[in-house]
Amino acid sequence: MPEVRLVGAAGEQVGIVGIEDALRMAMEADLDLVEVAPEAKPPVCKIMDYGKFKYEAAVKAREARKNQVNTVIKEMKLRPKIDLHDYVTKKGHIERFLSQGDKVKITIMFRGREQSRPELGYKLLQRLASDIGEAAVIESSPLQDGRNMTMVLAPARKSSGGKAAKPAPVITEYVPAAPTAPAPVVEVVAAPAPVVSAPVVSQETVEAPKPAVKKVAAKKVATKTSDTAAKATKAPAAAKKAAAEKPAAKKVAVKKAAAKKTSKEEK
Repeated sequence: MPEVRLVGAAGEQVGIVGIEDALRMAMEADLDLVEVAPEAKPPVCKIMDYGKFKYEAAVKAREARKNQVNTVIKEMKLRPKIDLHDYVTKKGHIERFLSQGDKVKITIMFRGREQSRPELGYKLLQRLASDIGEAAVIESSPLQDGRNMTMVLAPARKSSGGKAAKPAPVITEYVPAAPTAPAPVVEVVAAPAPVVSAPVVSQETVEAPKPAVKKVAAKKVATKTSDTAAKATKAPAAAKKAAAEKPAAKKVAVKKAAAKKTSKEEK
């Protein structure tokens, strides 16, 4: 039979008892048997009113949420050469945020040549902190961040005696940020690459054999040239012979025509 370590309704330690005995004791007290520590060996159970236990836990969680403070950081941006009317208006907004319990991040924006005069922004933040007075404390001192200078104000907490806490002292002189030392320049000298001389291999020039001239081709070329020359010489002689034969043929034809004419007349 499994056993449990039982805690009574008044918080007294009953000891290690069987599960059936623990259930019987809870029924006799008209309460519930609740397992408090299931990972313990043996498990720990307590006799209690479970509905009342849940209600008390919910009330405690509600009270914890009520006392919890959600801090919100508001931001207000200013320029070093802000007009008096704008300064008064934005100071009123900052005081309203602080009265609501919110923190305020004040940013001074520098443009152009204003970056060379950061003390102007520092004096403006100092003036603003002094004008707000005891309503706020400086949580973060003025800090240069690139083109901007920032300062964080938090609402002043009241002490137990009912008096407001004193604000943090304001720095009267502007302290520029310490210049960062340049990193040392380390010269890296590259080691010269080793020069490896390639072995020189002497090569003898070998004359390529000249191609043999084919005698047969030369003979064919010679015969072709001789044939063309012979044809060229024969051509004018044949033309003269043909020209000489043409008139002779005409004469024979005339003689035959005359002979036929005379034969017809005789008949």
